[in-house]
Amino acid sequence: MAENEKETLLRADHVKVYFKGKSRKDGTVKAVDDISLDIRKGETFGVVGESGCGKSTLGRTLIRLIDPTEGHIYLNGEDISALKGAELKNMRRKMQIIFQDPSACLNPRRTVRQILMEPFEIHKMDKGENVEERIMELLQLVGLDSYHLSRYPHELSGGQKQRIGIARALALKPDLIVCDEAVSALDVSVQAQVLNLLQDLKKKLGLTYFFISHNLNVVYQVSDRVGVMYLGKMVEIADYDKLYEKRYHPYTEALLSAIPQVNQEDQKARIHLEGEVPSPTNPPSGCRFHTRCPKACDRCRTEEPALREVAPGHLVACHLYDK
Repeated sequence: MAENEKETLLRADHVKVYFKGKSRKDGTVKAVDDISLDIRKGETFGVVGESGCGKSTLGRTLIRLIDPTEGHIYLNGEDISALKGAELKNMRRKMQIIFQDPSACLNPRRTVRQILMEPFEIHKMDKGENVEERIMELLQLVGLDSYHLSRYPHELSGGQKQRIGIARALALKPDLIVCDEAVSALDVSVQAQVLNLLQDLKKKLGLTYFFISHNLNVVYQVSDRVGVMYLGKMVEIADYDKLYEKRYHPYTEALLSAIPQVNQEDQKARIHLEGEVPSPTNPPSGCRFHTRCPKACDRCRTEEPALREVAPGHLVACHLYDK
């Protein structure tokens, strides 16, 4: 089956996430502002963008760790946007997350065995030998041994801690895993090992990833499709190979120009964006990128561009490509 013919696992429909300040002076932070996308079964959908663009907020909203302000989220065709109580708890078994900092997301007072047992305890599945077998299976899947079960997080290396985080995310056999900067806190050599592990697990278990990173090289290595975010908006979505071959949005062009090339002849001139990223509490009118865009015109300052298809499977929000 072709990649673009795969069944949709999760779909976001005009999702918005706003955070109100403590006072009127603080304003409202528009962290995610009207994003629609689909994630196909068995793919890795990578998301890139500068810090503060809303990547992590979007990822956590898709799995309902954060409630959407507006819009709908569909998992296998079911609207999960307003689920509460037992229904929400049951849904969480299908979607999990791997956090950025493995040291912060593991309870320092619990052993590895207790940490891996926790998902089964929460969902009342902690009885019988099958759970013990499952915990041993999880350790083997992430490349650890049984003697790690009695260790506490402070006795593990950064890479080992993240492997435990991955094992915990796999415990209930989810359909979708959000990888929220899952390797950014690790040494470069360990990053490669964890990325290879994630790729192997994807093939072995048929997983689907929503992979968040600010590192374009990492996204290029693991993603089937890539979404580029800027100030709460999705500005370009395409297959990773098509995006690196031809990018349409000026912001994407600037991001990719920063990737160093081994062959200096392939290195393109670096595009330096002027000015600061505007505040998400008071985003610019029209196209949010126009204050830093070298190709901005008068229309960009007043009219917000829609995300539209400019080539098969390639979406971009830019007035330069309006028909």
